[in-house]
Amino acid sequence: MTNTHKAAALILAGLFATGVAQAKTAAPAKPAATAKIATPKPKISMASAKRIALRLAPGKIKKSEYEKEGGGYRYSFDIQQKGHIQEIGVDAMTGKVVQNKSEGKTDTDKGKPDHD
Repeated sequence: MTNTHKAAALILAGLFATGVAQAKTAAPAKPAATAKIATPKPKISMASAKRIALRLAPGKIKKSEYEKEGGGYRYSFDIQQKGHIQEIGVDAMTGKVVQNKSEGKTDTDKGKPDHD
């Protein structure tokens, strides 16, 4: 091996060793998708929200959920009434009714993804 080849081999070996050392000391990046945002604890209970909803729309609750919608958290209830489904949204922090709409004869939200 000539001196030129030896020098090139030493330079490459040095570069390789430096790269390996840097790779071992670098902290692994955390993927953004795994970060969880805490859901706030509601100030009113699901049971209280159900009572509020059923006072406005007496019937049988077909679906209920705690969800984030419109910048805040709420309870949402789909209530089967005579001939249609009524959706009632109750703010989880205040107990105020934030939605009261008819969804027609069947649940028009069925099959749609929930809002974040």
